[in-house]
Amino acid sequence: MGDRRQNIEKAVALIGERVGEVVRQSSLMETEPWGFASDNLFLNGVILCQTELSPREVLQATQKIERELGRKKSEKRGARNEERGAKNEERGAKSQLSTVNCKLSIVNYQDRPIDIDILLYDDLSIDEPDLKIPHPLMEQRDFVMIPLREIW
Repeated sequence: MGDRRQNIEKAVALIGERVGEVVRQSSLMETEPWGFASDNLFLNGVILCQTELSPREVLQATQKIERELGRKKSEKRGARNEERGAKNEERGAKSQLSTVNCKLSIVNYQDRPIDIDILLYDDLSIDEPDLKIPHPLMEQRDFVMIPLREIW
């Protein structure tokens, strides 16, 4: 929705300010909607960041960026569990993070101004209600895997 390229550029800039240095960025790829019907094409890309934030802190920061860029609460990926465990919170040295700007979610498939997903975080495996790393559907999505391979 809106100026897709500008939304992604703003999201990448804010991630660079709030999450960590953007080390690599793929080219952007226009694709058909995945998982639902829409009259709009999507614009997708992947970035690689260096961060000192925990996966949970990265999730919170990227959700805030989504809201600031116009994503409405009803567009979120289902209920957020506020009583989360602190596991995986304590990370020492800088870690690598990959995020993708895509237009869909696991629960509510609909158009939105921006969607930021955490694809990978070092070699961590996290399976919590609102945080799954590696991203569970990324290997099924060419619009994720093609840009991810480009920066890898």
